Amino acid sequence: MKAGIHPDYHTVTVVCACGNTWKTRSTAKAIHLEICAKCHPYFTGKQKLVDTAGRVERFRAKYRNPSAA
Repeated sequence: MKAGIHPDYHTVTVVCACGNTWKTRSTAKAIHLEICAKCHPYFTGKQKLVDTAGRVERFRAKYRNPSAA
């Protein structure tokens, strides 16, 4: 390998929104996740809507049937 052309590869802490943390190696300074294997519905078996931008509510409001009320 040539010296001086590769990025620094160091140990960083990965932090999930659920509070789960673990160590890995990366060229990034820090890694923050919204969802990980500890809180993902596929791995936990619990159904949960992951809606960070309000997309589900906008969809429901757009296709709400006003005559069904």
